Amino acid sequence: MSGDMTATGTRSAGRLAEIYSKMLLHPAYRYLLLLLGAPVNAVVFFIYLYRRKLSGQSGRRRELERRLQETGEYERLLEEARDQLMRKHRFFGQTASPEKLEREAGQIARERLQDRIVSELERQQGGRGGITYASTFGELAGNPLFLGLSLIPGILMYLLMTIYSNPYLKYIAERLLMTVFVIFGVAFLVFTILYISPMNPAANIIGETATAEQIAAFNKLYGLDQPYLVQLWDTIKGIFTFDLGRSFQGNEEVTVAIANKFPVTMTLTAIATLISVLIALPVGIISATKSNSFLDYTLMFIALLGLSIPNFWQGLIFILTFAIKLHWLPATFNPANWLSMIMPVVVLGTGLTAAVARMTRSSILEVIHEDYIITARAKGLSSRQVLWRHAMGNALIPIVTVVGLQFGGMLGGAAVTEKVFNINGIGSYIVDKQFIPDIPGIMGGVVYTAIAISLVNMVIDIFYALADPRIRSKMRQY
Repeated sequence: MSGDMTATGTRSAGRLAEIYSKMLLHPAYRYLLLLLGAPVNAVVFFIYLYRRKLSGQSGRRRELERRLQETGEYERLLEEARDQLMRKHRFFGQTASPEKLEREAGQIARERLQDRIVSELERQQGGRGGITYASTFGELAGNPLFLGLSLIPGILMYLLMTIYSNPYLKYIAERLLMTVFVIFGVAFLVFTILYISPMNPAANIIGETATAEQIAAFNKLYGLDQPYLVQLWDTIKGIFTFDLGRSFQGNEEVTVAIANKFPVTMTLTAIATLISVLIALPVGIISATKSNSFLDYTLMFIALLGLSIPNFWQGLIFILTFAIKLHWLPATFNPANWLSMIMPVVVLGTGLTAAVARMTRSSILEVIHEDYIITARAKGLSSRQVLWRHAMGNALIPIVTVVGLQFGGMLGGAAVTEKVFNINGIGSYIVDKQFIPDIPGIMGGVVYTAIAISLVNMVIDIFYALADPRIRSKMRQY
């Protein structure tokens, strides 16, 4: 039993050392690792220096590295890595810039050179293994006492290592981090544009008869007299704490107003997306399987019309026809009446239906001419089996991309449709606040819409990994 526990501890220490050494080679993760586990890393570093001084390994390591450099070992490893990357890109049908290819090849060559140095030092020391910073950490982490003492000061570092060790968690975490940067970028850009805008909120709200004292009091009340950086910091802090203060007009809580209006737009957009996809996928599949037929031309012509019709014009025609002339549907939106959702949903979903139908057709037509589809047919599989088992899965990637982009476009650009149908949603809210400009209201509406779009794109990225085995393979290698 004791031997099994020792072996388990050794394997765990080796695994920790492997994860730690990989993270040290990645610049972004290296800085995060050293920062989040600063107290633990400081102890490991001093122990590493002490052990290396005792073993005299530092000099042997430098000498060995110099000798390998002189013999052209690094250039050989670099050429080998470059050749492997080029063959990998050709196999997956990818293109990479020469700079990116050279950077990746250089990183691989340096890793292999270090592995070669460690192996040579291990051989020279009779199999005892070379002393490296990562191996020092691994050996210390294999000690239960050190692990227990370092758990509290290094909890964030160990959490980061856990995420890094799982490719799926790392994939999701990186996209969440990207979303945070997107939020910062959107907040900075929108606030800066509003700050340099020539419009004066105080004069627009108080009126033309406003005195200089009244305008100054208004600006002081809402912090508009503060420097640019102070206002920007207050705005970003308010976004992440869900406290953007009160709007200039109406003196309402911005977060409360957005919480009441955003679900309306989100509900209409989600329903329009769902119905559009349910209609567009069969239409695109039928057009692809009946390509160049009268039915194919007819369906694609209708889809082209759907892409060409402006939303505001389509909404007005619907109101004139179905509300005023035929009296079938209400002209304005009412959350309590589901019939009032029909026209806005159709108007929002028309463009998406057309785009997804055309993309589905082109994606399936591209896939069904691939070699593996021809092989599946040669094996005697029916057209239905070939379509659903082999073609559809690979054709979904560009289709899902279009759905995600169009969903974001509908969510961010629903203001026209909301104005036409008198919908009290986030789009019309932002438009109404724009002409003041009501900075807290605009910032809240735009930024929280950007957050929703970023989260939708993250879900799509995760779907890519689930749908495409090539992406999963690269995730595990990264």
